[in-house]
Amino acid sequence: MNGDNVKKIVAVAVAGLALLLTGCSQVNSAAMVGKTEIPNSTVEKTVHDILVERTKVDTRGMTLTTGIDLNTNAVRFHIISVLFDDLGKKLKIDVTPAEQAARRADIVNQVQGEKALPAALVNAGIAQKDFPRYLRTVLLAEKLGQVVKAAGDTSTDGSGIQKLIVGISKEEKVTMNPRWGSWDYANGNITPATANNAVVIK
Repeated sequence: MNGDNVKKIVAVAVAGLALLLTGCSQVNSAAMVGKTEIPNSTVEKTVHDILVERTKVDTRGMTLTTGIDLNTNAVRFHIISVLFDDLGKKLKIDVTPAEQAARRADIVNQVQGEKALPAALVNAGIAQKDFPRYLRTVLLAEKLGQVVKAAGDTSTDGSGIQKLIVGISKEEKVTMNPRWGSWDYANGNITPATANNAVVIK
């Protein structure tokens, strides 16, 4: 499985999610997913690491997100990964260390070696520290797809998984700090903060 396919799996799985997000009451929180806090520092570290890692590889020919888009992608990743974890717990689905290691090895093979992995992660917009979490989320998405299919859903656009995620997000009352933007319930995506309020990562 190549990097593009890995990105597509998660993109399809979370496309169109409808999360009702309000202003997060915790000043130091980027978001709250049920009782799980996603600290500002966690999202900031993701953005910081992505920017630093870009300086260490040849980025010529890459299309890299910056500014508000980069910030939005970072906070979205952390919110979605928590939702997938919680849905996995609810449905008694888990990812074993062996499965995660196997998928990592597969990706390393696809990018033609460990030395090429940093550049591949930069190109995919994934911080190295978040790669294990990313792999777990991808594997959970695949397993949820199998559950949906076994239940008789014949859709191929990820809408079955979307319904599961929408359901648990409503149960858990996901809230988001407006510093990072807000969640557009109608379109199922983050509406970024305005330029004047965008988070600046030094």
